[in-house]
Amino acid sequence: MGGSRDGLIRKIEDRTAQVGVVGLGYVGLPLLVEVARSGYNAIGFDVQASVVEVVRCGESHVEDVPSELLKGYVADGLATATTDFSRLAECDAIAICVPTPLSKTKDPDLSYVAAATKSVLASLREGQLIVLESTTYPGTTRDVLRPVLEQSGLVAGRDFFLCFSPERVDPGNPVWHTRNTPKVIGGLTPACTEAGAALYERVFDTVVSVESVEAAELVKVYENTFRMINIALVNELAQMCDKLGVDVWNVIDAAATKPFGFMKFSPGPGLGGHCIPLDPHYLSWKMKTLAYKTRLIEVASEINAEMPAYVVRKIADALNDDGKAMSRSRVLVLGVAYKRDVSDLRESPALDVLRLLQEKGAKVSFHDPHCPVIEDDGHTVLDGLPMHSVALDEEALRAADAVVIVADHRAVDYGLVGRHAQLVVDTRGVMRELPATARVVGLSPHAAARLA
Repeated sequence: MGGSRDGLIRKIEDRTAQVGVVGLGYVGLPLLVEVARSGYNAIGFDVQASVVEVVRCGESHVEDVPSELLKGYVADGLATATTDFSRLAECDAIAICVPTPLSKTKDPDLSYVAAATKSVLASLREGQLIVLESTTYPGTTRDVLRPVLEQSGLVAGRDFFLCFSPERVDPGNPVWHTRNTPKVIGGLTPACTEAGAALYERVFDTVVSVESVEAAELVKVYENTFRMINIALVNELAQMCDKLGVDVWNVIDAAATKPFGFMKFSPGPGLGGHCIPLDPHYLSWKMKTLAYKTRLIEVASEINAEMPAYVVRKIADALNDDGKAMSRSRVLVLGVAYKRDVSDLRESPALDVLRLLQEKGAKVSFHDPHCPVIEDDGHTVLDGLPMHSVALDEEALRAADAVVIVADHRAVDYGLVGRHAQLVVDTRGVMRELPATARVVGLSPHAAARLA
């Protein structure tokens, strides 16, 4: 064991170790760039030839990775990409960064992890470091990856080193990015943790080692469960404020002045992104196998899942107040990405809002400067056709019976919206301080709404 670990660590220390990254999406491509930035030869692996081709040309398909940066590392020979998984044999360390979706019944789908693990098995050799970064339930690394990899005859912790390190990607965050976000890592054995930390300490600014792979796996799902539950709480607060006739944003802003014991969360039209809507269900599923019911997760999930329908009811009620039926109304949705200033549509609540509006007969269009088109995925677009972003101008605003703010992109001129729309349903609170001739309806009453 000592020789394998010591040899790997020497390669890591003198930057002769070659690092492979399996999966070149929102997690894998930024990691590939940071590995290359740290002076290691980095090989990216992906099953999609189109993704591999653009990366090999130095073009980034991930917003948080500038093409100019990637192109420089490709030109220097520090970064490349391939669909040839046999080249995993060249790698001294391999990070697995593949999707972990949920099935329709909200059970973990580890098919991508299983496929990646089999590819690693085919080329596994003594002295390699394998790190799973894909979000999953506690026990996956030990109970799923380890048995497959040990089919090679090599023993984890002795002949090769197996770790889990949760990804902490926040798309569009201008402050916290891959390198400066503290990196948690836990190994199957202390030797595994030592080997994994040796590499990641040279790639990330801060590395936090934990006692086991299970602890590292639980860190990730706990972080996002914490956010999901608190978002559910503030979404329920918005509905309570609506019943009480109180401005939820006024309540939140006042509560946030408390300098201790409070963390600000904001309500919205529902949960989106790959992590927060999904990750808590990994923990919930695992605990069901241990005869434990995660009651708080289940209730919070229900509250968040109901928010798009709550928004659509607000739209219908507001139109009804204007003497208009939803089935004969034109509704313009502003922002279809899952959050501000990104192009990511994964699990976006806006897609549910669009679908529900269409089912009720509304004539729906959308504007999003980051998402020019929504392709048909079998359920998003009711009539089976792609939807394209429309221009946001006076004509479009005046033609709409209701304008609905779902994602509050900074590039949108909300002053223009307030001046020319008839009715604005604001799920993000962006119109509270803006003069508006439009009637503004929020998730709860807007105390600061005023006429120009």
